[in-house]
Amino acid sequence: MRAAIVILGQGALATARRIQGLYPQATIHGLAERVKGADQSYANFGETLRQLYLDNVPIVALCAAGIVIRGLAPLLGEKGAEPPVLAVAEDGSAVVPLLGGLGGVNRMAREIAAMLDVAPAITTSGELRFGACLLDPPEGYALNDLEQGKRFVSDLLGGDTLRIDGDAPWLAGMELPLAEDASHVLRIDASADGLEHNELRIHPRVVLAHVTLVDSQLPERILQGLDQARLARLSLAALVAPRCRMADPALAGAARKLGVPLRFITRDAELPPAVLHGDSFHLHRAATPAEAERIGQVRGRLSVIGLGPGERDFMIPAVRRALDEAQDLLGYKTYVKMAEPLRADQVRHCTDNREEMQRARHAFELAASGRRVVVISSGDPGVFAMAAAVMEALHESEDPHWHSVELEVLPGVSAALAAAARAGAPLGHDFCLLSLSDNLKPWEVIENRLEHAGAADLAMAFYNPISRARPWQLGRALEIVRRHRAAETLVVLGRDIGRPAEALKVLTLGELTPEMVDMRTLVIVGSSLTRRFPRASGGDWVYTPRWYR
Repeated sequence: MRAAIVILGQGALATARRIQGLYPQATIHGLAERVKGADQSYANFGETLRQLYLDNVPIVALCAAGIVIRGLAPLLGEKGAEPPVLAVAEDGSAVVPLLGGLGGVNRMAREIAAMLDVAPAITTSGELRFGACLLDPPEGYALNDLEQGKRFVSDLLGGDTLRIDGDAPWLAGMELPLAEDASHVLRIDASADGLEHNELRIHPRVVLAHVTLVDSQLPERILQGLDQARLARLSLAALVAPRCRMADPALAGAARKLGVPLRFITRDAELPPAVLHGDSFHLHRAATPAEAERIGQVRGRLSVIGLGPGERDFMIPAVRRALDEAQDLLGYKTYVKMAEPLRADQVRHCTDNREEMQRARHAFELAASGRRVVVISSGDPGVFAMAAAVMEALHESEDPHWHSVELEVLPGVSAALAAAARAGAPLGHDFCLLSLSDNLKPWEVIENRLEHAGAADLAMAFYNPISRARPWQLGRALEIVRRHRAAETLVVLGRDIGRPAEALKVLTLGELTPEMVDMRTLVIVGSSLTRRFPRASGGDWVYTPRWYR
């Protein structure tokens, strides 16, 4: 569950981590000036709460219930679809569901309370009487009419009895007022027949629309087809199409407009019997929602992501979402570890840091089978990292299934930008990024580029500056740079920026020796105009002005 656990003080962090253990995909949001160690920081509690609510993200706020209600008050109108919102005491001694009765808030309250070993403060009459929310059916089922449902539950609370017509196994544990001669009927079927006054209808999502022709009117025609077949529109489970149409944007747009997933088949025989034949689609009806969900394959997705330098606040939200939604994660073991928290069911494929192409090909194989896959880089995936390897693997491949994968590259804060930000703005004017590793390019090419960058008076950031296998190359690089830079040229050394062992040092080119640098150090050599001045807290600010002589 992609929930947000929002805390106001450091004392709530331990309880927040316990709740995150229950929901590993949840993100802990901490107030910037008060909380250290949260997954994300925020500056304004009310604004953060309201944005999460508008984004339909379940909210677990570790604070007084009144603070939450006042924060969300401007958004609260008619009761309807809304995310679950709970208030939990900082020490875990109380769990209070506030909003989202139809979104599973009471279910979450029971889960959190059970983990914290307290009783949830559930006040919803129907929940207390029947043991669960009758108007919140599980995945694969849809409530026909919310207002009718409210009246229906109100009648039951007033003493009326109930008969269930259809298969509703999730209701087995509820304490419902069942009777054979009941005045009210809960009907579980896909029919579009009108509702009787004392009837509540829940539709199983069992209908599949097999698409044979796509145009702008497809969604409307499918809805008309459902009406013609006397099937409820809410019973539509998915659009189904041949696998060769996997990358068709018009098909994806039709599915979005209908609010259903898109699945792909290789043979028509995979489908259940047809109940209606249309010009551009056929409707098929599965026996159960579970059967409908098993038919076909979703389009696989491959996300190439950058974690940033290591600090959680430097990771963009889109990267965290991709990690939370992933089924498979591929990367160097250290980077996969940096991506935590991860769920136990997520498959980790850890490889050596030099196996980029094998990793990229493996990622496409997994994504082509319908998996949600993430390839992890530190920093930015497009800067000396995995995005280029993934693109190269796809460019080389003639496999149409690889080319049908939904591919995205999500940026991260590169090491050069992180180190520069800590120092001030040494890359404030034209600059270049150079890797001093000759694993994938000849050293002669590196020397040539150093000569030209030095002659152009560019600030330079060196990645992979030195290693045991390459102990001499940084010294040679500095010899070249010194032909174009004075000894007083400023240098920034950033080691493990954004990680617990972070270290930043400002010195001059004349003072710099290779022994000061290791593989985890980012080296920034300023231009002739780079300058420094004292920080009030000690040390120096370094910047390169935006003007030039």
